[in-house]
Amino acid sequence: MSIFSFHGPIVELLLLLSPQMLTIILLLISNTFMTVAWYGHLRFPTARMWVAILVSWLIALAEYCFAVPANRYGNAVYSAAQLKTMQEVITLLVFSVFSLAYLKEPISWNHLVGFALISAGAFFIFQKW
Repeated sequence: MSIFSFHGPIVELLLLLSPQMLTIILLLISNTFMTVAWYGHLRFPTARMWVAILVSWLIALAEYCFAVPANRYGNAVYSAAQLKTMQEVITLLVFSVFSLAYLKEPISWNHLVGFALISAGAFFIFQKW
């Protein structure tokens, strides 16, 4: 019995994708939720800490609903190291957009260089040497 036995049309469409594409889409969604959970509360510095923690935790729960299937489906075509590397690169992309659009914080040249070096490491992870 599939974990998606309750699924609707969106899940059915996602399951038509290749495992590679499905993994990337689920990781993008997952990382969007996690970035909001980790950094969204920064726009509300006067909110009580317990409220920020509770709301972040609930958002993180939604993140897990995408991260676990992403890793399950992805492991059919990627190693665990490749999955983790993809997750980190996607996190950097999602965070960059979030930082600019939501937090209104600029990404400076040194951030871009650091992100590029991390992303360059992905090249080596995906090589079959």
